Amino acid sequence: MIVPIKQIINKAKQKRYAVGAFNTSNLEITLAIVRAAVKMKSPVIIQTSESAIGYSNLETLFGLMTNVANTVGRSVPIAIHLDHGKDLATIKDCIKIGYNSVHIDASEKDFATNIRLSRQVADWGHKKKIWVQAELGSILGKEGMVKLETGEINMKDLLTDPYQAIDFVAKTKVDTLAISVGTIHGSFKGIERVDHTLLKKIAALVNIPLVLHGGSGLNAGTFKKSIKNGISVINIDTNLRLAFKNALQKSIKQSENLVDPRKILAPSTEAMQKEVEKMIHIFGSTNKA
Repeated sequence: MIVPIKQIINKAKQKRYAVGAFNTSNLEITLAIVRAAVKMKSPVIIQTSESAIGYSNLETLFGLMTNVANTVGRSVPIAIHLDHGKDLATIKDCIKIGYNSVHIDASEKDFATNIRLSRQVADWGHKKKIWVQAELGSILGKEGMVKLETGEINMKDLLTDPYQAIDFVAKTKVDTLAISVGTIHGSFKGIERVDHTLLKKIAALVNIPLVLHGGSGLNAGTFKKSIKNGISVINIDTNLRLAFKNALQKSIKQSENLVDPRKILAPSTEAMQKEVEKMIHIFGSTNKA
């Protein structure tokens, strides 16, 4: 059932566990996320990127998420969130249609511009009683990894400055803060690092819930230590994509004559559900519905 996101995140912060924020773009992924939450009796955040909205359209995707959350997921608290909003028009549309939370990602801008844009979106969201997440520091993806490997980027320059974070939160009035402590968007073999000393310092200085992006690929121990050190929300996307892809390839190979899309996609949905269940267990949100 759709509930205000503050109800989900504040409880997680208080009880020292994390809520999974899982990206979706279609029915199968949404069903997997919600079915897992119901089975594990866990709160969950369903989130969409701007590209996911572009894949269909905002009204269709929002309607799908809302319908599944309020029917299949009626027994557990669920919130809908915009992930990495960079286009102000899209952010406005998500606020207007009824998202529970939006992420204004102006982390690539200079500090003053990041503050200005984040405060502007916070004002928009708060008028509608919607939470707003902002981002301080940079979390690399595929293109950034190339620059890092070639020495064009120093990882230390991308990490969140704890003292800037104090100023940033005070001036923007945002509700949650996505921080850069070493994680990377996507799936990269041999890369698994969280600067826990930095994370603990930020958590000690900033009193709003902290969000860990780039969570796919981290092991259970790293997740649990990150939660212990102050993380309340963990974003997962690539793990589900890989589960979907691997199951789909296996399904098609084993049943080449299948033509019913439901039978072709059902194993992928089940594989993603198991992945979400695994993450929920690691994050400690089981039975917290």
